[in-house]
Amino acid sequence: MSSITDVESTLSRISSHKGVKGVLICNHSGSAIRSSLPPDETEQYSALISQLASKASSVTRTLDAEDDLTFLRIRSKKHEIMVAPDKEFLLIVVQDPEMGGE
Repeated sequence: MSSITDVESTLSRISSHKGVKGVLICNHSGSAIRSSLPPDETEQYSALISQLASKASSVTRTLDAEDDLTFLRIRSKKHEIMVAPDKEFLLIVVQDPEMGGE
């Protein structure tokens, strides 16, 4: 079960970054699997961001059938949402754009 330990370690590492408000993993239909956000925010982010990621992936494929969405970043005045899609899951990180970043 080292993969579970690896996942927990990675989530913990991401969560410890300055400005990170929450990290969640959900499937492509929007069901949360693991989250550090409050339950109501988890439900909202997982449902809405999974739909947005699906649409962004579809647009990417429509523009170039040989291309795939690898990362999606959304920035507003209050939040920065980063999405890393995988075959089965989405990794979503919500952070304060003033505190986090590169």
